[in-house]
Amino acid sequence: MTLSTYTKEFSYNLKLAYPIILGMLGHTVVGIVDNIMVGKLGPTELAAVSLGNSFVFIAMSLGIGFSTAITPLVAEADGKGNVEKGRSAFHHGLYLCTILGVFLFTIIYFSKPLIAFMGQPGHVVELAKPYLDIVAFSLIPLIMFQAYKQFADGMSETKYSMWATILANVVNVVLNYLLIYGIWFFPKLGIVGAAIGTIASRFVMLGYMHYMMNLKKKFHPYFKGFSLKEIKREVNIKIIKLGSPSAMQMFFEVALFTGAIWLSGNLGTTSQAANQIALSLASFTFMFAMGLSVAAMIRVGNQKGLEDYKKLRLVAFSIFLLAIFLEIIFATFFVLFHEKLPGLFVDLNNLEDLTKNTEVVAIAAQLLLVAAVFQISDGIQVVVLGALRGLQDVKIPMYITFIAYWVIGFPISIYLGLYTSLAASGIWIGLLAGLSVAAILLYIRFNYLTKKLILQK
Repeated sequence: MTLSTYTKEFSYNLKLAYPIILGMLGHTVVGIVDNIMVGKLGPTELAAVSLGNSFVFIAMSLGIGFSTAITPLVAEADGKGNVEKGRSAFHHGLYLCTILGVFLFTIIYFSKPLIAFMGQPGHVVELAKPYLDIVAFSLIPLIMFQAYKQFADGMSETKYSMWATILANVVNVVLNYLLIYGIWFFPKLGIVGAAIGTIASRFVMLGYMHYMMNLKKKFHPYFKGFSLKEIKREVNIKIIKLGSPSAMQMFFEVALFTGAIWLSGNLGTTSQAANQIALSLASFTFMFAMGLSVAAMIRVGNQKGLEDYKKLRLVAFSIFLLAIFLEIIFATFFVLFHEKLPGLFVDLNNLEDLTKNTEVVAIAAQLLLVAAVFQISDGIQVVVLGALRGLQDVKIPMYITFIAYWVIGFPISIYLGLYTSLAASGIWIGLLAGLSVAAILLYIRFNYLTKKLILQK
């Protein structure tokens, strides 16, 4: 096949992926807005938000990863035109996601005292605790929203979550502005105000998603007859078997980056704040690859339902190629503006914190150079993971990601970050190593499975 064979698929891939990308960017923008607004309060407040979010991100990764089991099941059912199977996947998925959201909030709430034993600065820990309580509770509406989103994505209706997250961002920004700084008659709550904005926006997002999807006739057969009596153990087990490894895959990656936050905290407040800035920017560009990953999951799931494995490989490789092109563009952007971008997150006019803020910007600029390189590896590994989920192959990829991130990547981060002069940059070089190994091994896995499917047919 020629290059044009794959590039012809780009327009359809982007048409399917762009609402997903915008929706995921919405989630990231909530965090970036929080960081920018909180960063104006000072580096200590920014470090506290970073520490609090590190706990929530771990739980969020489990919830979002688990919910991805819904999409390939719905996409396969949609490819076969089987409404009943799609409806069952949605109802059981929503049921399980609701339980998981409550469970994850409970775990975080009772494990909160652990942050005092993680070697983080004491004043940062005390600021983080009340913030963590509120943002942890927002996991319940967020993971319920994910069930709706993954179902809609599986039906190739990707715009609903986009509009939901755009609305949520508006709510978050307005409430942040009013409650962080105490504008008008609203109290000045600092980072607690940012937490209230986050939880309110996530309830709005869930409510909007349910209301708008329920209006569309296409979804009426899927929304009818939801009852706890119809929940079947065998369907729950099927989703759990598919969702649990997916949850662990995402957990291993998010936990790797969370580990980088904790390691940075051991280096000091400025390193932790710089890590948060670089991570926010890298997360923003990563959402483009994440959107393409979901598109890969949907399209591969559809072709699996149709049993057209040659077309399956074609659409998957077209998405891999598109992701590489995009990540090279973002890598170039980070290299060109690595010294300018961190300045958006701190107040360099604040004379009291000028020395600390200048150091934060300098460290973050170094981290963005490393992030520029791992953009490409990160993009490849996540789109290949999406394609493997579309094939409903999740167990082996779970083992691959564990080895890449925790046997290879994190030990390198520890050594280079804590025991060499590279410091924060060394931590991120470890991330680059883990992501690169994951990208290579996951691609080998996908290539092997799809060739095997073609030969067997």
